[in-house]
Amino acid sequence: MIEFLQQGDICEIKGQLRQIEVIDLWPKRQELFTDSTQVLDLSALEYADSAGVAFLLELVSLGKSSKSTTQPRRLAHPSKHLKRLIELYDLESFFLEN
Repeated sequence: MIEFLQQGDICEIKGQLRQIEVIDLWPKRQELFTDSTQVLDLSALEYADSAGVAFLLELVSLGKSSKSTTQPRRLAHPSKHLKRLIELYDLESFFLEN
């Protein structure tokens, strides 16, 4: 199970983000948080596979096309597991410095 908890301009993503969740979430990806969301907080994300990481990057790119968003959306607080994937795929530019 995966949850998106909106708190101001931060959306906390909680649970596991695997291919099965991505398949369910893909059609409603633009409705998961508000246009004003600037940060996707991954501190409560227990696990993400490669499909989950690709989905997170898609969520970041949705912010770039939003007219009400003035700054690019960023990911923050990845787990150790996610940090390994970030380094492996050279995705540091999508994350806030912690």
